[in-house]
Amino acid sequence: MEVVLETVVRCTEIDVNGHVNDAKYVEYLEWDREEWYDRHGFPYDRLLGLGAVNVVVNINLNLRQACHQGDLLQIITWPERRGRTSFALGQRIEKDDGTVAADAVVTLVTIDPTTRQGRPLPEEFARLFPSST
Repeated sequence: MEVVLETVVRCTEIDVNGHVNDAKYVEYLEWDREEWYDRHGFPYDRLLGLGAVNVVVNINLNLRQACHQGDLLQIITWPERRGRTSFALGQRIEKDDGTVAADAVVTLVTIDPTTRQGRPLPEEFARLFPSST
């Protein structure tokens, strides 16, 4: 259930130090999370129809290796764990040679779009994750 998205580092993603700006890594992770939802049949509109919206509550991001303009990157996302109203996705950004540039665990909470209060994960969405512990 892993999803891989490829991208090339562009000149607009580089900071004054000549490498990818730290904020861009967060953006790369978001791109692949959206791809993960889509490929598993849960685009935003479907989740909304189920009365659920997922919001990020924590990003634990480790920047391990600088990336530079022109680098080919693979962003990889997989289901890490789930609870009753929350879940975590593991994510990794690799360079073309397999070097890990960054890794992260992103925790999200499922809320009701009307009340903005936590709600249990929709059952069919929860099936994408290992059983809760």
